[in-house]
Amino acid sequence: MSKLLILLIFSTFFFASCATKKPPEQPLPTGLTRTGEIFYGRASWYGGKFHNRKTANGEKFDKKDLTTAHRTLPFGTLLEVTNLANEKSVVVRVNDRGPFIKKRILDLSHRAAELLDFIKQGWTEVKAEIVQ
Repeated sequence: MSKLLILLIFSTFFFASCATKKPPEQPLPTGLTRTGEIFYGRASWYGGKFHNRKTANGEKFDKKDLTTAHRTLPFGTLLEVTNLANEKSVVVRVNDRGPFIKKRILDLSHRAAELLDFIKQGWTEVKAEIVQ
């Protein structure tokens, strides 16, 4: 009986040590609040040949700005985008339309992709939450 009790206690501690904790949410920049409107999917990035070209809302695209393209969200919508592979987050503003590749939900600026650390991969799975 005592061997069974020791095994049970050991197993409890072993499995408890294997549990993973969800990392704490990153704090938002001052003045922004989460809305609870969340969506998940694949994000890619664009820059290069699009730098200084007009975006769908009429402004010049700057690959160094924290912006994104989305198919339907209103221009000016702010999104907190989190790379699910590494939990890095950034707040971006919708200023363009796209992406135009199936299964992708956002096309982020080069700078946003740098901060989310997925330039080399070209795309990553993300969580996007509307903030205001």
